[in-house]
Amino acid sequence: MSDVRPKNWLVESILVTIFCCLPFGIAAIVNSANVNSRFDTGDIEGAKNASAAAGKWTKIGFFVGLVLMIVYFIFYAIVGVSLMNDMGGF
Repeated sequence: MSDVRPKNWLVESILVTIFCCLPFGIAAIVNSANVNSRFDTGDIEGAKNASAAAGKWTKIGFFVGLVLMIVYFIFYAIVGVSLMNDMGGF
């Protein structure tokens, strides 16, 4: 077998699930789990497709989580400054 096993993205997808975005992380984990099993059964093309899908969902989950965290911190910074101004803190 001359083909190299595709990257399965399992560690990255678990981290995205825990820290960033649960729904996209779960999709990434499901696709990650399919990479090795498809490769071991000889479905090289299926393993490559599962790897590509796992990478796609991992990256989407990471960037969606990152954007949501940035929006969260900006919102609370604005609300905090607004509350401090209302209380006469500034």
